[in-house]
Amino acid sequence: MPMKFLLALTLFIAKAASGAETNFTPLNLEGQTFSHDPSTIQKDHGHYFSFNTGPGIRTKSSPDLIHWTNGDAIFATVPAWTKHWVPTFDGTVWAPDVVRVNGKFFLYYSCSTWQKQISVIGLAVSPTLDVTATNYSWKDVGAVIASTNGMPFNTIDPSVFFDTDGKLWLAFGSYWKGIFLTELDPQTGLRANTNLPPIQLAWNHSIEAACLTRHGKFYYLFVNWGQCCQGTDSTYEVRVGRAEKITGPYRDRDGNDLATGGGSPFLASSGRFIGPGHIGIVDDGNTNGLTQFSYHYYDAETRGRSRLAIGKIDWSSGWPVAVN
Repeated sequence: MPMKFLLALTLFIAKAASGAETNFTPLNLEGQTFSHDPSTIQKDHGHYFSFNTGPGIRTKSSPDLIHWTNGDAIFATVPAWTKHWVPTFDGTVWAPDVVRVNGKFFLYYSCSTWQKQISVIGLAVSPTLDVTATNYSWKDVGAVIASTNGMPFNTIDPSVFFDTDGKLWLAFGSYWKGIFLTELDPQTGLRANTNLPPIQLAWNHSIEAACLTRHGKFYYLFVNWGQCCQGTDSTYEVRVGRAEKITGPYRDRDGNDLATGGGSPFLASSGRFIGPGHIGIVDDGNTNGLTQFSYHYYDAETRGRSRLAIGKIDWSSGWPVAVN
């Protein structure tokens, strides 16, 4: 039986079993929308900002979440310390994420090389995202957490979450033993206690691109399964679980623990929208009871180039469902 047919059948069965709608059409964005691994979208001074994989960390901004324009990279030259942790790093920064904490923005980013475990997550801080502001300036703080051969995790794909109780958390990971969580100091943005090992949250043979969020009494963990970065041959799909504590355990709709391979379908390939991934919750409140979220997909109409996309989440069932 052909591999593509098996994959499609597996997704169909998983969708039917969970009751989750995984295929939908995102909003029609305009402008410079090519993007890979988009960060959580943050709003500052009336504009929206997204950070993306690329040399020096690529940036985009929009006045309305629809029309997008490219901006300058965060780093003209990637900080020299990154070479200490990743000697073969080529300057292409992966999968940044950004959060507003007590009046300043923490920007986390990962430096690595393809399919290697020698990686590091760094941090830069700015009082604003608005490039026209007089106080716009990114200060690089340095390494937050690193990995090397033999560790249970790979320190890429940071997802930062500022909880309502004032605690700051960082989820991260790719392959190996999956997605992990560590607490951060909300004053510095660095790890709160380096003596405490990160907590495993989720695992699958191919897993990465975590996104942590909270809705109601539950924490939700979105993850990607499958292969990215292969254009229309990419097999990325988004899975989700929830927990009553941020540290887990996260379970899917059927009660399976994400740490042992569980995960309910949330978003899958549909039509021209191939390999959706890297979920982020949009910093714009709710829209008619729905939450907006961002992600990227590989566009079959542009030979598989990755684009920024925005959709909406319906939480009425207690589980996130992507809706038009």
